Order: sequence, then structure tokens, then C-alpha cells
Amino acid sequence: MKTFERLDQPTPISDYFGELTFGLAQMREKLPKEAYLNLVKSLDQGKKLTSETADAIATAIKEWAVQKGATHFCHWFQPMTGLTAEKHDAFISIQHSYHSEIRVMERFTGTQLIQGEPDASSFPSGGMRSTFEARGYTAWDPSSPLFIIEGVRGHTLCIPTVFFGYHGEALDNKTPLLRSNQALSKEACEFLKLLGDVDVKSVTATLGAEQEYFLLDRELARQRPDLVLTGRTLLGAPSSRGQQLEDHYFGSIPNRVKEFMEDLEFEAYRLGIPLKTRHNEVAPSQFELAPIFESANIAADHNTLLMETLKRVAYQHEMVCLIHEKPFAGINGSGKHCNWSICNDKGENLLEPGNTPHQNLRFLAMIAVVLKAVYRHAAVLRASIASAGNDHRLGANEAPPAIISVFLGELLEKILTNIEKGVASQATEAQIIHLGVGHIPDISKDYTDRNRTSPFAFTGNKFEFRAVGASANVSVPVAIVNAAVAEMFQQATQDLQALLAKKPGSRDEAVMELIRAYTSESKAIRFAGNNYSEAWQKEAKERGLPVLPRTPEAVSTMKNPKATEFLTKMKVLTEPEIHARYHIAVERYNKTISIELATLRDLVQGHVLPALETQLKEVLDFKDALTQPEAKSRCQGRVTELESLYGNLLATLGSLSSTLSEIESGKSEEEMMTILADVAIPLSVELRQLCDQTEMTIADKHWPLPKYRELLFSHALS
Repeated sequence: MKTFERLDQPTPISDYFGELTFGLAQMREKLPKEAYLNLVKSLDQGKKLTSETADAIATAIKEWAVQKGATHFCHWFQPMTGLTAEKHDAFISIQHSYHSEIRVMERFTGTQLIQGEPDASSFPSGGMRSTFEARGYTAWDPSSPLFIIEGVRGHTLCIPTVFFGYHGEALDNKTPLLRSNQALSKEACEFLKLLGDVDVKSVTATLGAEQEYFLLDRELARQRPDLVLTGRTLLGAPSSRGQQLEDHYFGSIPNRVKEFMEDLEFEAYRLGIPLKTRHNEVAPSQFELAPIFESANIAADHNTLLMETLKRVAYQHEMVCLIHEKPFAGINGSGKHCNWSICNDKGENLLEPGNTPHQNLRFLAMIAVVLKAVYRHAAVLRASIASAGNDHRLGANEAPPAIISVFLGELLEKILTNIEKGVASQATEAQIIHLGVGHIPDISKDYTDRNRTSPFAFTGNKFEFRAVGASANVSVPVAIVNAAVAEMFQQATQDLQALLAKKPGSRDEAVMELIRAYTSESKAIRFAGNNYSEAWQKEAKERGLPVLPRTPEAVSTMKNPKATEFLTKMKVLTEPEIHARYHIAVERYNKTISIELATLRDLVQGHVLPALETQLKEVLDFKDALTQPEAKSRCQGRVTELESLYGNLLATLGSLSSTLSEIESGKSEEEMMTILADVAIPLSVELRQLCDQTEMTIADKHWPLPKYRELLFSHALS
């Protein structure tokens, strides 16, 4: 096991940031000039690398990696398992001499760099291929830096790749994101040129993914079969102290956790992950970190790598990192707030008010396009964040509810409302940027409060997709956001061209008319109130917004060709790929819930019932030893309570077991999902309540599992 070297004097982060990565900057330094220029041309124009260029790149990479201690390389990819995958190959090659002597040498070719062929038979494909059709390919993504993961006796060079099948179908989460980036850039550039940005060459989606997580003592977690097998507690009575004192949030970080964070950041910085913020979150033992914004595809790779690094470093500190959306009942769960924005090739954030009338008109147009995109595709956006884990978190008074709505802030909401009415907006001198153009409203630089209940909130220069779950691969929801906005840019280009044809020479007025139309048409998606309220649930339905509270309803959206047409139109997913992802979502939901239910059943049979039986026998023996009639009578009340619990547990356990048997008797995937959601999960909730009641009723010495108070507060004793 690797141990961390703790330095007497802290070293500036800039001295070691990215030392385990090999990206374009390193290639520019190490590669022959012609090879580097060919690589850049390949990235800019989408052309294939020549074999000579690929070999030159591979040689430079190999020399760097071997110098860093790498003995193996792998194509690192993101199949639709929600995790990453890798197959390690040694750099060594063998040469036979004339006298049959074997010479071992390090060798790495351009072919090995660019393409791999892992066995694809056991990865989810959603029916796009048969199990016996094992051929799958990985292809190097040059836009994402290579990196080294250190081991005890040797290190591994990881090559970020996409993963696809024999006929080119995307078998991973990254390929759709890369496609969506291309679509967004193309369509946004066309629209921006109409606005007057005639020299724009590219538009990039940027992302900052805040990551929430829990840290537990490893030995305590090991004693909980539910944590080991499912990543969350399937039973557990609330601790008398939870988060009600609100003292953990932004509080002093415990020493043991601080040391973990320092080592995590050291590892992350060496891997080129630009972490910026760390702090205690609301729930006990819950923490959060946030990075600096990067291009969406690199940010997605970094977040996936970060989740692996969190778990690895926690283990080295004798802790366990939980990234499940709801590890503990009754306290906050964990999300991954995806802060999404778009910028042009000049580095200008297109979702930020500027210093000129043109920049602010452009800002309003961007906002209008995004609003209409979210309004039009709210159901698919909801489907993109659907998972069994996120169902526990969404709407639980700590996370946004499952209804997609947008919060804009008081002043921007007022500006858009006035645009719809055709009147000018007013604000205080401290808030506004003066435009000097009568028909364009003044825009504030800092004009929005926050709304923690909003699932898609505008926060000044970005949209925060707060409803994404902590364990999610961010490539999935970000690809959907990109595709939705790209399609709306395409529509906006056509609509603005039509308006300009009616009003030649009056571009600003035509743009304002487009903004007015889009903000009016998408008005139903804007909501500034309490998203948790029952009144909003009713109002959302009246507005015609999709209300999809659970994963089964949400993922069914993917079966609607009309709802998903924008994905094929923008060439982000093909129809077979959409169909496959629906089936994978259903299968993943079924497997996740089935594992949880089987684990809960085993916990009840192997831990809860025996503990209750021991307690009941002890009370019965004690009752028999009593001589006072009044005492016997009172003790009988205790016996009756325990016997009632025992009977209810057996009855509910029997019902759950019967339901599981029914599911296993040849039901279709969709039938299984319905039974699990409508019957099995409510039974598991009932069974859990009985288990938690049992935990609070029997003696502490008889309860066989670490309790919430131990799991959540052990770090405070460090």
C-alpha cells in the first residue's frame, strides 16, 4: 500500500500540478514540430493521424511514462456501467537473437496508442449486440490528457479513450458527450455570426462539477453488509444528534479528515485536476469539494477520475468514501452540482453580462435560447439524472425535486418579464451596466440570489444543474444539456434569419423580437418559489411541465421518439443507441433494487431477527424471575411489544420474499421495474421501519451492527 510523504515545508501547488499528466502542452515540448502540428491539425479538423505521426507521439509518451516509473499502459474508458474500465498491458516487447537469446525492451507503438480491443461481451449494450459478439474497440481521445496512476511496484499509464462496437455504435458515456460538444459548437457559431460575432470560430461548453461525499471509519463500515454491498445503509435508526444543530456545515474540519483532504488534493493536483474548494457539508461526516471550470469533456474525465481517487485515498487513510446519493436516512444526501456555461474562442463567457450593448444583447439571447431548450426538453433532462440512488435524494428537502424548472433571480426575471411586455427595465445605479441603447434593457452584473430548491438555477454567469446525483457520470446529463441547447441554437438561427428578412438593417430589433418570443414561449419553465411545496407540484402540472418523481417514469421518456428526436437530429445518439440506453437504465435500476432488497432480507434474517430473539428470551427469563405481580404485569407489556415486533417483521419479510420470488419467475425487464417500484420498495420501507423500531427497542449489547451515531460521528473523535 502506498503511503504519503508528509513534507515539513508545504510545496507550492504550481511546482507539481499535472506532473503525472501528458497533454498537449507536454506534447508541444517533447514532439518533433511536424508531429505536433499534425496532431493539432487532427484535433482542429477531425482528420486521422498518419502512422508516422502516431508512432512519434507514442515514442514520446513511452519515454515520458517509463521515466516516471510506468511499467504498463491501458486504455481508460467509461462503459455504461457507471464506472470506468481498463485492461493493462506491459510496455515490454521481446526480441530473439540468433542464438535464441531473449532480449526484453520497452516498446509502445502508434497503433497501441490510438486503438485497443478489449473484450466487449460483458459490458452493457442494451441489446445493440449479442453477448457472444465480443468485439469492441477503444480509440484515443487526444483532447484529454494521458495520466499515470501510481502503484506499489510500478505505475500504469492511462490513455483516455472512447469505447464503441464493431459497427461503430457508442458503448460508453463519453462518445455522446464529445458528439454533443461538436454539435453545440457548430450551431452556436452559426447563431452568433447572425448576432454580429462574424469572427467566432468555436464555442466550448465548460463545466465545474461540485462533488459531495461521506467519509466513514473503514472498520465500522466493514461491519455493515449493506454498506459493503450497496454503498448505503438499508436500515438504521436515527441518531439522537444528526444535523439539526447545523453546526457541521462549513465548520472546523476534523484533523483526520483534513489529512485525508490534503493527501487527496496532492494526488488530484499531480493528476492535473484543478480542485479549488473544500469544506464540511450539512450532514455529519459529509464533505464537498469543487474544481475550477474546464472544458466539459475534460471536466467529465476529471470528475470520474476524482471519484476513483476519493475512494483510493480514503482507503489509505483507513476510511471509506461513500458517493451514494443517500447513504443515510433522515439526513442530507449527496449531489453533484453541474455548473454549466459556454464560452467562445476568445474566452468570453457567453452567459455573463458584458461591458457593451452588443455583449448584453448577446447575453439575453443566450439566456433565451437556454430557457427554451430546457423547457422543450425537460423530460429528457430529467431522464438523464434518473437512478435508483437519486430517487432517494430528489425532493427530500435537501435536494431539488424531480420537476425540472429554472430559477433566474429577481432582477433577470424582471428584465425578461418587461421584455415580454415591451417595457424598459430599471435597477439601482449599483446594479446595472449602462447600455446607451434605448430598446435594450440594462443588465446587472450581480443580480441574483440563490434558490437551493431549484434543479436548474442561473447563478450569475452559469446554470447550475443541481439535480444531478453524486455518483453520476456527468458526461450523461451534460451531453443532454449540450444537445438540447445545440438544437435550440439551430432553431434560433432559422427564426432569426426569418426575422431579419422581414426587418433588413434592424438586427438589434430582430434579436429583441426573438428574445421576446422565446422567453414568452418558455415562461412555464421559470419558477422562483419553493420547489418543495405541494402547491408547486400542482402548479407544475397545470403549466404542462413533466412531473416524473421516480426513475421508472423518468426513463420511460427515452421510449418516446418525439421527445428524443433532438438527440438524433444533433447526431449525439442514434435511435439504436437511445433504445439501448433505455434498456440499460431499466436493467440497472432492476439490478440495483434487487441487490438492495436481497441484502435487506439477509440483514433481517441474519442480524435483526436473531438480535430480537435474544432480547425476547432475556426479557422472558427476567419476567419469570420476578416475584411482584405488578412488576410481572409491566414486564409483560415489554414482552408483548417485542412479540408484536417479531410477528410484524416475519410477516413483512415473508411478503417481501414472495415479491422477490415473483420477480424472479420470468418477468420482463419492464414488468420487473414496475413490481419493484410499486410493490417491493414500499414493502422494504415498511420492513426498514420495523428494523429501526427494533434497534431502538432492544438493548444496545444485542444490536449486531454499528449504529448511525458511531458511523456518523467517529471522525469527530479523531
